Amino acid sequence: MSKISKLFKGSSSSSSRPSSSSGSSSSSRSRHHRSRSGPSPQEAIHRLRETEAMLTKKQQYLESRIEQELTIAKRNGTKNKRAALQALKRKKRFEQQLTQIDGTLSTIEFQREALENSTTNTEVLKNLGYAAKAIKGVHQNIDLDKIDSLMQDITEQQEVAQEISDAISRPFGDQFDEDELLAELAELEQEELEESMKNMGRLPSVPTTKLPTTRPSHRATSKKRVEDDHDMKRLATWAS
Repeated sequence: MSKISKLFKGSSSSSSRPSSSSGSSSSSRSRHHRSRSGPSPQEAIHRLRETEAMLTKKQQYLESRIEQELTIAKRNGTKNKRAALQALKRKKRFEQQLTQIDGTLSTIEFQREALENSTTNTEVLKNLGYAAKAIKGVHQNIDLDKIDSLMQDITEQQEVAQEISDAISRPFGDQFDEDELLAELAELEQEELEESMKNMGRLPSVPTTKLPTTRPSHRATSKKRVEDDHDMKRLATWAS
């Protein structure tokens, strides 16, 4: 009877298992649904920063412990060799943990930077799409045919304005040919040159006598005066 009762109990427990499994499957589906949505980038970045801060504190703690164990090993190096060896072993374990934390921090930092860059790129793309929609909305109110017509009107008005400016700046009065005026001026200059050449032909001749190059001396001038006075006296005597 005990075996039969155990058999019934086993069947009843097996029959009750599907209900529990169905409950567990529903709970797993709900968890899977939550994990499918996932956390937001801001939440993930915040979690990574918290982890970095925690590991940084652990680094500082391990560095201080390494210094302590190194001090203990130096202090007991000759006095208590066993205590010095134990301190060095602890120091080695702390150094291994510190190396592991360094690698973990590098991985977390890389993941955080990648997540931040992805978030930035997402915001940039979102803003670019927003701007593209704004440009599209502006262009919807612009008719290309109207633009062509407007540009043609502007070109025509510029041509009209240029014609008006040319008409206003055109000089009034008689119009003379500049080439004819230059030719007449050249003829007048040629006539004046010929007249000048004729006048140069009627100049007085240059004297051929040699002019004295030096002034007479004072002694010669005095002698000439004495001779003149002597002649005047002889003339006066003859006349009397």
